[in-house]
Amino acid sequence: MTIMIPTWVDGQLTPVEKLEAHQRGLRHKAVSVFVMSGDKVLIQRRAMGKYHTPGLWANTCCTHPEWDESPLDCALRRLDEELGITGLTPVHRDRIEYRADVGKGLIEHELVDLFTAEAPADLAIAPNPDEVMETRWVTWRELTQMVARFPARFTPWLRIYLDEHGAKIFGTDASA
Repeated sequence: MTIMIPTWVDGQLTPVEKLEAHQRGLRHKAVSVFVMSGDKVLIQRRAMGKYHTPGLWANTCCTHPEWDESPLDCALRRLDEELGITGLTPVHRDRIEYRADVGKGLIEHELVDLFTAEAPADLAIAPNPDEVMETRWVTWRELTQMVARFPARFTPWLRIYLDEHGAKIFGTDASA
């Protein structure tokens, strides 16, 4: 299945096949969600079948919106598709841009709409095994300590979010 994502080519927003956008390092739209429950955040370990960063830990979910899909609708769709999570109300925190080498000659150059969503302690999670191999609830302190100690176990974008955008996402210094 060919997935087309909204990508800027020569300054014009154009649908480009997802793998090609990553191979060429083209700037494209993306959405990232952090589901929180009290002082904990839900992280996921990407499935081994993913074409980049397989087996690495990431934020709750990330994706690319469909051509005419709003960032909020995209966040809701992907929470359900990746983790079987429904019924949350994501809150838009900011829009950021980053560029990162994700291995295998692929580059993520994303303009990302960042969302957080507060979840009940008994949130039902049903990970899609094609997308997610493991989930874990951790505090921000635990997460930042794990990333500092074992950075290669985490996706480049999660490391960027923690290092550069914690205050934008959560209104706090995520490294504290």
